[in-house]
Formats: sequence, C-alpha cells, structure tokens
Amino acid sequence: MVTTTKKILKPKKGKEDVVVQLRIRVRAYENKILDASVKQIIDTALRYDAKIVGPIPLPTEIKKYTVNRASFVFKNAREQFEIKIHKRVIDILNPNPKTIEALTNLSLPSGVDIDVKMM
Repeated sequence: MVTTTKKILKPKKGKEDVVVQLRIRVRAYENKILDASVKQIIDTALRYDAKIVGPIPLPTEIKKYTVNRASFVFKNAREQFEIKIHKRVIDILNPNPKTIEALTNLSLPSGVDIDVKMM
C-alpha cells in the first residue's frame, strides 16, 4: 500500500497588496438625472485610467405618505403620495490623486446626492 502526503502551502507573512477603494453612492429622485450623473462620473474616472466596478443599482426606496382629503368630516376620504429614491453604487479601485481631484471638481445637476467613502 502506497500513501502520499500533500504539502499544504501556507501564505507567507509579509506585505500584502493594499487595495484602496473609493465607493461612491449616488441618490436622486429622478432616474434619468441619476443615470446621466453616473455616466458623467464614470467618464471622468475612465479619463484617468481608473478601474471601475459598477454602476450597481440598489433597491429603490419608496416613502409613502397618507393625508386626509377633508380637514373635518369625511374621515374615510384619504389620499396617498409617494416619493421614490433611486440609488446607484460605483466602486473605483486604486484611484490616483488626479482621479480624486477630478471627481471632487465635478459639477453634477441639482437633486443628486453623493456620498464618497475611502475603503
């Protein structure tokens, strides 16, 4: 009977490659304006040779409000209103300083909210 042993390779202890990631969350009420601003962000990042992951669509947040139609009587008469918030996530891997500077100087339309995190 012949038995074989396998050598288990353990990772070397030393410097690991550090991946700096820039995560951009974009939110807006209108999806057309959101898509246009996301395209503008991606074009700016690609101009400076950055690796991009996304845009990743996140679930649409829906806020509903119920209001009485009449102020005094007709308690059963009500109206419902809703606001939809569309969201996208863009990840930029290993951005260089020129990319970050270009993204900070970017002018986007009003109604678009941006959150930027370094990871």
